[in-house]
Parts: sequence; C-alpha cells; structure tokens
Amino acid sequence: MQRLLGKAGRTAVDRARGIDPRTVTPRRLPTSVSVRHRFPHDVLDGTVVRSALLGLVVQLGAELRRRGQAARALTLTLTFAGGPAWEKTRRLTEPSGHEDDLRQLTYQLMDAAGLQRGRLTALALRAEDLADAHQVAEQLSLDTARQARLTAERAADQIREKFGPSAIGPAATYRPAS
Repeated sequence: MQRLLGKAGRTAVDRARGIDPRTVTPRRLPTSVSVRHRFPHDVLDGTVVRSALLGLVVQLGAELRRRGQAARALTLTLTFAGGPAWEKTRRLTEPSGHEDDLRQLTYQLMDAAGLQRGRLTALALRAEDLADAHQVAEQLSLDTARQARLTAERAADQIREKFGPSAIGPAATYRPAS
C-alpha cells in the first residue's frame, strides 16, 4: 500500500488495523439546557399555567435523560404582559434528571413567585450546572411508588423515542379538543 499510495498508504493500513496516534478529545455537552412555552394570549388562569409548566418539566426531563445528564439547579423565568420578567433559581438537593424531582422544585419556584393577578405571556425553565448522570450517585429507595414512577418514566422515554415527543405524557398537559 505504501508503494502504491506513499505515506497515505501507510496511514490507511494503520487505520485499518486500529492504530491512530491522534489524541481523543471528548465532546463536551452544554452546561445548561432550557425549554420555553409562549402562550397564544395573556394568561391569568392558574391551571393553564400549571399545565404548561408541567409540559416544560416533561420536556426538560426527557432532554436531560436523552443526553445522559442531571441538573443541579433549575431557573424559572416568567414573562408578564407589558414586558417585565421574573426569574428565580434554586438548587436541587441532589442532581437529577427525573420528572418527579424537577416537577417538585419547579412548583416550589412557581409558588415563590406569589402570582395573584399577573398576566403571563411566556414561561421558561432552564436546567443548570449539569452533571454526567452516570457519575451521580443514586440513593437506594424503599419507596415502591417512586420506583414505579421511575420505571414508567423509562417506558415513556422509549415510547417518545419511537413515536415522537407528544406520543405520551401527563394528562394535564393535553388540551381538550374543541
């Protein structure tokens, strides 16, 4: 090969044998990921807002698990009619990409906003300070209900992978047909 192709022939033979002296540089994933929801009109209804927020949690959790990452902190951004925005960040007790953990902290953030009559135009949820999910220690649990939810979460991820992101999710995130 070297006689026919010169130095490129030797390189081709080495590569065919699995010899590659170049250093491997792992691809780094982003340190944060965010999802957004824009309402078609200003919203005052708390159930509509909670439904949209739950949808964001499901999207964010699925994306974190797809990437093999876990969030250490969440930031919720509320955009009000007229332009002002409210933003709050809180840390999770332990890194997680599971919907249960993300939902609980997201609802705490939403409650901290203390909305009474604020008209919302958009929501954004950002997972920050991401870690490799395989490096995160997972606490063993005797909570069978949580274990069942985690098993269902894995099954839902497989369904979304096969049939698309809107194939399965919490009932509260689906709008009634009109």
